[in-house]
Amino acid sequence: MDDFSDFRAPLYEVKANLFKGLAHPVRIRVLEMLSAAPEVSVTDMLAATGLEASHLSQHLSVLRRYHLVTAERRALQMFYSLAYPQVADLLAVAKLLLNDMLRNTRDQLEYSAASSPAAAPAGSV
Repeated sequence: MDDFSDFRAPLYEVKANLFKGLAHPVRIRVLEMLSAAPEVSVTDMLAATGLEASHLSQHLSVLRRYHLVTAERRALQMFYSLAYPQVADLLAVAKLLLNDMLRNTRDQLEYSAASSPAAAPAGSV
């Protein structure tokens, strides 16, 4: 069954299914490559990822099943592209979110280190 074909499913379940398609570093890497170019050949993806063809094929199959990419055969080559330009936007927003989260964590660690007794000058405690 198609992961998006049950139109009776609540939107949060459909969203969760979308994120299942994203839930692997290799798939994110492939989507980032496709975000940077109109299309990418499987040959180029293999070279960039260093994966075996069978492993890349499995990940591309998942991306197709979740409607995140489209494929086109030309002669002996397969070319992939993003099914929707919003996928690139989603990856960009995720990057911004992660940067903010990391910055917040760094700030908290710096504050914690600065306010700990070990950080205070000798004799000031």
